[in-house]
Amino acid sequence: MQNIKPGSVEFKGVVKQYGAVTALKELDLHIHPGQLVTLLGPSGCGKTTTLRLIAGLEPATDGQILIGGKDVTHLTATYRNVSMVFQSYALFPHMTVLQNVAYGLTVKSTPKKEAMQKAEQGLEMVGLAGYGPRLPSELSGGQQQRVAVARAIVLEPEVLLLDEPLSNLDAKLRRHVREEIRQIQQTLGLTAVYVTHDQEEAMAVSDRIIVMRNAEIAQEGSPHDLYEKPNSAFIADFIGDANLIDCGIISSENNVAQIELAGHPLSIPNAQAHAGDAKLVLRPHQIRLHPASANTEGFGATVTYAAYLGNQVQYTLDGVLGPLFAITDAGADPFTVGDDVTITFDPAVARLVPA
Repeated sequence: MQNIKPGSVEFKGVVKQYGAVTALKELDLHIHPGQLVTLLGPSGCGKTTTLRLIAGLEPATDGQILIGGKDVTHLTATYRNVSMVFQSYALFPHMTVLQNVAYGLTVKSTPKKEAMQKAEQGLEMVGLAGYGPRLPSELSGGQQQRVAVARAIVLEPEVLLLDEPLSNLDAKLRRHVREEIRQIQQTLGLTAVYVTHDQEEAMAVSDRIIVMRNAEIAQEGSPHDLYEKPNSAFIADFIGDANLIDCGIISSENNVAQIELAGHPLSIPNAQAHAGDAKLVLRPHQIRLHPASANTEGFGATVTYAAYLGNQVQYTLDGVLGPLFAITDAGADPFTVGDDVTITFDPAVARLVPA
């Protein structure tokens, strides 16, 4: 694995159409060498189409695709130095694990001894040393996925592509395998493009996330930036849980917005906004709950649902701000359904997005 030279990926005005259907609008993106970038979004947003265009499995209708600075727009998958890990693993059931990992190398006419040595190295890299003689049917789902990763990386690709690689695994195993994939990517310095619809998975593995919606990019940035600085109600709601509360922006000056929230004036710092209707973004853990009897200044609500989850309590609330979802640390005396509470929050952590 010493010969891996990570490549960049660049799209210049790339369009993909299937007849009258536009699967990808004019797309510009740049993925730097050695980064793990996740394409995230709901079904039909264009993320898998983008991955297939990088792989050469689909031709672009218009625009230019470059890998490692080389124009590959009109090259098929065979002539692109990329490897893909599929959702279904795509292992050959009649071949041993070692033969599966070495398969791509043998297709490229690598001498058999060298191919087997590289396959052994690949299995060791993914923590499966000694598993070579087994058949895929003798492995767990997580082990099969690691074999698929090993088969991809032994080809020493400029770009590693991962298409929903963990969707067939249970939740606990997904967390374990995604950590392994991230560790392998960082150890080898791979450029990786990862497709998922799971925002938690994307935030856990990515250097950068590209959120797609309606065949175009809705927002891109680090996991922290997307969570803390959403540019729209869609991003705020898609990246983590969010309460979107109707409000009106009265004025904005020096990055401080004066808003009206349920009839109360409020100053929101770190806000670049224009006067008019907006949504106030509050994450569930940013909401503070107080007994109504405490006479704390805030917004009234009633608990309509409470779920004790050991280290936290989740609440559904209904009040002057509308329906809200809140998460608090599990205290000695949590609220129960029917309790009247007062809601407060720190304006400094709230965000404003267009209505």
